[in-house]
Amino acid sequence: MPDLRTQSLRTLNACVLIFAATAVCFAGKQFSMPHPEPAANYPAHDAHPAEHVTVAVDPYDLDDKAKIFSVRYTDIGFMPVFFVITNDGDQPVQLSDMKAQLVTVGRAKLSPAIEDDIERRLARPTAKTRPSPLPIPSRNKVKGAVSMQTREEIQNSMFSARAVEPHSSQAGFLFFDVAGISAPLAGAHFYLTGVRDSKDNELMYFEVPLEKYLSAPVK
Repeated sequence: MPDLRTQSLRTLNACVLIFAATAVCFAGKQFSMPHPEPAANYPAHDAHPAEHVTVAVDPYDLDDKAKIFSVRYTDIGFMPVFFVITNDGDQPVQLSDMKAQLVTVGRAKLSPAIEDDIERRLARPTAKTRPSPLPIPSRNKVKGAVSMQTREEIQNSMFSARAVEPHSSQAGFLFFDVAGISAPLAGAHFYLTGVRDSKDNELMYFEVPLEKYLSAPVK
C-alpha cells in the first residue's frame, strides 16, 4: 500500500490539475470584442459619402450572437447593440460630443445605459433603471453585488472611443434599456448626433432604421 507521503503528493497533484482546469474554463469565458467590419458591410447602416463617414448598428438580440457575453443581458431588459463607425476620410473624426438614441415605434426615446444602470439591474433584476443623460457615476452604486468578471465585461464591451482616425473604424456596444417594451427593434430608428470633423464642424445627423437589420437575409 502507498505510504502517507505518496498519498499526500497524489492529492496535491490532483488539486493542482483541478485548479488548472478551472482556470482554463474561467479564461475561456472572458469577453472578447467582435472584430468590426467596415460599417457599410452591416445591413443597418447610414452612409454620408460627402463626409466620408458611415455608422452601423448590429443588435445582439439572438442567442447565437449574445453568447459572447457571460450575462444574458436581454433577460434583464437590456438590448446590446454593436455600434460601428467608419471614417473613410483623410482627417480624424471627433466623437467626444456624440449622442446616440434609439427611438422605438411607440416614440420612446432611449439613451444608452451607463455601467451603473446595468449593475443595479443585475443586482435587482426586477428593478427599473432610467439611463442617465450624462456619463456621471451614480451615487447609488451597488457594491459587491456584481462579480469582477461581469464588471470588467461591461466596461470592456461598452463603446468608449473619443475619435476615429482616418481610414479606420471604431466599435463597441451600446446597451439600451428596453424592459417592458414589446418587440423594441420593430419600427425603431437609431440616431447619432454630435459627430464632428477635424475642424470642429458637426456632421449631419445619422439615422439608421432597424428594419434594415430585421429584414436582412440570415447569414
